[in-house]
Amino acid sequence: MTQDNLIVFDNQTKSFHLHNDEISYVLGIEEGGILAHLYYGQRIKQYHGQLKNPRLDRGFSDNLPGSLDRTYSLDAILREYSYEGDGDFRSPALVIRQADGSRSAFFKYQDYTISDGKPKLAGLPATYVMDESEAQTLTINLVDEVSQLTLAMNYTIYRDRPVVTRSIKISNYGDQAVHLEKVASMMIDLPAGEKDVISLPGGQVNERNINREPITFGTKVFQSRRGTTSHHMNNFIAIADTHADEFQGEVFGLSFVYSGNHKEEVSKDPYGTYRIAVGINDDQFDWEIAPKDSFQTPEVIMTYSNTGLNGMSQSLHDLLRQRVVRSKYKNTERPIVVNNWEATFMDFDEARLQPIVDEAKEMGIEMFVLDDGWFGHRDDDNTSLGDWQVLAKKFPQGLQHFADYIHERGLQFGIWFEPEMISIDSDLYKNHPEYMLKVPNRTPSPSRNQYVLDIGRPEVRENIHDQMKAILDNTDIDYVKWDMNRNLSDVYANDLPASHQGEVMHRYVLGLYQLLEDLTTEYPDILWEGCSGGGGRIDAGFMYYMPQSWTSDNTDAVARMKIQYGTSLAYPTSSFTSHVSEAPNQQTGRYTSLETRGAVAMSSVFGYELDLTQMTDEEKQAVKEQVAQYKQIRQLVQYGRYSRLIDPSEGNRGAWMFVSEDKNEALVFSFSILSQAQPENNMLKLVGLDADKVYQDVATGDEFGGDELMRAGIYELAVFSDFNATIYHYKAR
Repeated sequence: MTQDNLIVFDNQTKSFHLHNDEISYVLGIEEGGILAHLYYGQRIKQYHGQLKNPRLDRGFSDNLPGSLDRTYSLDAILREYSYEGDGDFRSPALVIRQADGSRSAFFKYQDYTISDGKPKLAGLPATYVMDESEAQTLTINLVDEVSQLTLAMNYTIYRDRPVVTRSIKISNYGDQAVHLEKVASMMIDLPAGEKDVISLPGGQVNERNINREPITFGTKVFQSRRGTTSHHMNNFIAIADTHADEFQGEVFGLSFVYSGNHKEEVSKDPYGTYRIAVGINDDQFDWEIAPKDSFQTPEVIMTYSNTGLNGMSQSLHDLLRQRVVRSKYKNTERPIVVNNWEATFMDFDEARLQPIVDEAKEMGIEMFVLDDGWFGHRDDDNTSLGDWQVLAKKFPQGLQHFADYIHERGLQFGIWFEPEMISIDSDLYKNHPEYMLKVPNRTPSPSRNQYVLDIGRPEVRENIHDQMKAILDNTDIDYVKWDMNRNLSDVYANDLPASHQGEVMHRYVLGLYQLLEDLTTEYPDILWEGCSGGGGRIDAGFMYYMPQSWTSDNTDAVARMKIQYGTSLAYPTSSFTSHVSEAPNQQTGRYTSLETRGAVAMSSVFGYELDLTQMTDEEKQAVKEQVAQYKQIRQLVQYGRYSRLIDPSEGNRGAWMFVSEDKNEALVFSFSILSQAQPENNMLKLVGLDADKVYQDVATGDEFGGDELMRAGIYELAVFSDFNATIYHYKAR
């Protein structure tokens, strides 16, 4: 095993060993050409063959076809991938409906290749490399001899990251079409031991709560059937040892690089072993593979940590920032924005917006974002989606005139679109009703009185592309917010035959990716931000095209503590945006101080969403100070190493922190939620500092050793009021 060789095949043990300085992933070829899982975890120098799956006669478990060996059953060994009909009665990763109507397959090992770098996935977002020496890729080919289907199982390991990525390509070399009814992008069986699964469920304005539960016997499913990642279940899970926490223990993170229906299955079998599978949701999925055609699954990122959840998150954050995001802004400080939505909703014209721009300039804010209501004849949310032409009564001198007004005051200009949607009251619907997702002879279901365009169709994408291009080519626009305010229903494509209607959901996502690829490539200087009714489509797939997304339509600071804490489990702070809104808050009615609202929002990509013209002089001065403060700490917040300290959903406190790469600077955000008559003497211990350095508190001038701050900690003063925030700023001297 050489330093440059990240993947080796041992012919004696029939095993593949993927390794770097941090991790090892070992899989082997067992009897019948079955691909077995052997080990995934902290790096081992060399695998000597001792982990061949134990042989034991398991009652009511089938044996290999044609074999009389009762001790070898696919139902009872650790596997890398499984398929319906092979005698493994656990949940399969792959279900194929063969031309004869059966759902049986048996894939045997055929051959393998090892290549430098990482190939692209056609039409799909995925992790990438900047140089071929950065990673190696193992492709193992399995074949079903009866149907002549081939599975190309792709594994990429990065040289300097505790990361393995996986995907599957299925090719039909037979002479008859088959149908995929289920296809996971990855599956792994893990040996017995006490483990928990962590997921990110929620709802609109309540996204990505951290839910942790023991993995017990049976199968637990985490999924979205809504056509998108969804507010209700993010497409990320983690598998953690029972005693692992934020700071210690083994954790496996699994992030699905996809923006549509997804399913994560976690099972525990009668023998105590675990099966984990991640992929496209098989609900409403049926994909035909004709002879000589193939199907490529989206990618799954597998991240390993033996330093707890923070270690897992930090590795994933860095990978997403550096090897998923492609935007020119991936390492650039993001601008401080003011968005007019909660200030004016759709009741505005240029004259009403100009004073907000003027106030923003005085406060040092860097960008004005024009939200919904500028197009078609839209004064409410019942009309005009699909008609991306400027509403003249609101901008009588044209949109460029307003853009000029903003730019002349030194601000950048951003604008809102909702390109995937259509209103019945629109010229687009009048001219092209067939562009809408709608089941024949059935009345479609509205949501927010809007409907969904069939983005899977090229002519629909071309229409929306050309309308957006007309705006972007004729107006100086620095930023686009791409929204989507409903899920997919009435799923039917008018241009597909009945036998292909099970392809509509995935075709929609592929079409969306094509549209995003075209627009972000044509307009690389625009900062693109994703949104779906807030945080309904925050995922690694969308990050490939848009480096940041709106975290949630819930702007209440106390609610946002939990939402942002949960989001950070899987996504870096540079990828989600947070705004100060008015108090009492429009979603919760809660009054929170401007100081606390600012501290929560400053913990990621920062901005405002309120009417600056209605603030008092004292509040305007406070905003000026917040903006100036954020400009000083922005680089550290957006690109420093983030650690969660105290979960705000588990008690009366919350805390997180950022440390610079050289460990010379640290920021700590600490929150107390409800006041108590007899408060505890709360202690706060920091992490990730240099134990040998001396750190000075920027506010007080007090000095502490890095070892003191991490091991002894500091006492936090009790505050006798609700919803308080404290920011500690340390610099090494």
